[in-house]
Amino acid sequence: MIAAALPILYPRELLRSFGVLPVELWGPPGTKTAIADRWLQAYTCSIIRGGLAFLAGGGQDHADIILVPHGCDSLQGLGSVLLDFPVLSKPALSFYHPRTRSRASVDYLEAEIESLAEELQKITGREATDALEATIREEEADSVLAKLLAGRLQVALSCRDYYRLVRCREYLPAEQFTALARPWLSSESGPSSAMPVLLSGVVPEPSGLLDALNEAGAVVVADDTIACGRRLTPEGRDQSAYRRMAERMASAPPCPTRGASVEERSRHLLDLAKRSGAKAVVFAVVKFCEPELFQLPLLKTALERAGLRTTILEVDVTEPLPQQLKTRMEALLETMS
Repeated sequence: MIAAALPILYPRELLRSFGVLPVELWGPPGTKTAIADRWLQAYTCSIIRGGLAFLAGGGQDHADIILVPHGCDSLQGLGSVLLDFPVLSKPALSFYHPRTRSRASVDYLEAEIESLAEELQKITGREATDALEATIREEEADSVLAKLLAGRLQVALSCRDYYRLVRCREYLPAEQFTALARPWLSSESGPSSAMPVLLSGVVPEPSGLLDALNEAGAVVVADDTIACGRRLTPEGRDQSAYRRMAERMASAPPCPTRGASVEERSRHLLDLAKRSGAKAVVFAVVKFCEPELFQLPLLKTALERAGLRTTILEVDVTEPLPQQLKTRMEALLETMS
């Protein structure tokens, strides 16, 4: 069975233990959103509008379940639409996140995972099997992804091809991603003369953004996007599968969609920049993404006070990258050369 999963965090290992493969929807890029606009406000971000349009336009035929984690108000609104109205013919499930990082949040997540397991049991007609083993496989895949992100300069791929490899994590089974990505950890690209930047924001889309980085003479040496770097959850410790899943999710990097403060995020970004050697931060933020946009002015100020240059690119994942954003990025890099 296939679950079409909207962003952001959800227990992938739980779905796998029920024989369900999650395939994530981040747009998809290029989707025409008109079919979704009858149910969503015009200021809903393009990831949500594109995701619903894709599903309502026939994409749901390739899925058995729709999963909508509550990462923001727009996602909660989409969940309500799918749960309360006959928009799609496939069952829709939701998953809620706490907005704190504490023991209580682990307890809450464990209860949410148990509740989701009950719904999956009803839909699939089966019990969860090997949930702890599935969790360990996801931990291994996340470990490989973390090394891939940290060792960017050793991977001899263009920016677009590098992120194509990284983002296989969004749809491949964990064990297949591990087998595909691990050989790249031992590749040797050598030193780069390109300007090292840290990519933050939501998702490395549209793909023209990655081409523009290459053309401007930049290389992404660290990632803090919601789609990639902020998905890196560490290994859990508990031997109870559901508790271990909850521990992992509660320990994910700081993100405003889970209540992280500006101070937490600035410390995390400064640490990433220090470890990677990044000289600037490029924020690729989807238009109308309130959790990201709300923090950006203070976050930008904190980073620039610490000596990092920054630029903000507001994008629509369903549209090509505007020329003015390419020019803005080129201007940033020119001032640093």
